[in-house]
Amino acid sequence: MSNVSSPNTAVAGAAPIKTSLSDGPRGRRPKRMLSRRNIMLYGILGVAALYYLLPLYVMVVTSLKGMPEIRLGNIFAPPMEITFEPWVKAWAEACTGLNCDGLSRGFWNSVRILIPSVVVSIAVASVSGYALANWRFKGSELFFSILIIGAFIPYQVMIYPIVIVLRNMGIYGTLTGLIVVHTIFGMPILTLLFRNYFASLPEELFKAARIDGAGFWQIYSRIMLPMALPIFVVAMILQVTGIWNDFLFGVVFTRPDTYPMTVQLNNIVNSVQGVKEYNVNMAATLLTGAVPLIVYFVSGRLFVRGIAAGAVKG
Repeated sequence: MSNVSSPNTAVAGAAPIKTSLSDGPRGRRPKRMLSRRNIMLYGILGVAALYYLLPLYVMVVTSLKGMPEIRLGNIFAPPMEITFEPWVKAWAEACTGLNCDGLSRGFWNSVRILIPSVVVSIAVASVSGYALANWRFKGSELFFSILIIGAFIPYQVMIYPIVIVLRNMGIYGTLTGLIVVHTIFGMPILTLLFRNYFASLPEELFKAARIDGAGFWQIYSRIMLPMALPIFVVAMILQVTGIWNDFLFGVVFTRPDTYPMTVQLNNIVNSVQGVKEYNVNMAATLLTGAVPLIVYFVSGRLFVRGIAAGAVKG
């Protein structure tokens, strides 16, 4: 006789197990993909995406057309014959005032402005934010409040005093003067971001490092920096976008030989001499906006992470 009991046989001394046909996975039922809510949500997102992508599409197809085809008037039609001559002319031949070497001169001016401005402003702001978050000193809150107030002062109010200061320093109209301006104006918001990010990190890490005898720079370089990649990406994107797209400071604090790319783009688009070449204007606009667009697409995921960690915590 077999000693194997059936699954339904009760074990001696144990309470009987109640089974039911209704037993099974519990929880909320999975939502349907084509629910009314999803249709409305994706419909709104699709309309918003179309709203922003349509001008970009018009710019791209216009920049790839010749002027005879543009004069036909159908701006939404794809080019019948693709040509890259407008792009070549926008980069190397279009007149931006007295110079007719296209956007190439302005591009390299913008690069020479961008790199030191981004590096210096982020380096100083990261150390300042780290000090304000972890090394409190007497008057640190007052200093931080004054620094943040500076972020809300309109730029136009400070243009004339800055012109006088740069002139007395002998750097007005030079790339060095514009680098100083961008570095200073980027400091308040970047310091706020770094301070909030470092304040959101576990305080036990800082205390443990202090107990082990680590100093200001050791904690900053060995503990804070490796954990701060997302907020550094946020700061880089904000500075790259703001400095590269700036027009006001570029036209005020530089001269024609040192104009950044945005100022030269304005001179090309608003030129009143000769034939209005819309394909060249569109190509020049796309070339000018390519750098911040590429930077954002390459590091967009880290940008979202850093904003969530450094802008709402602390």
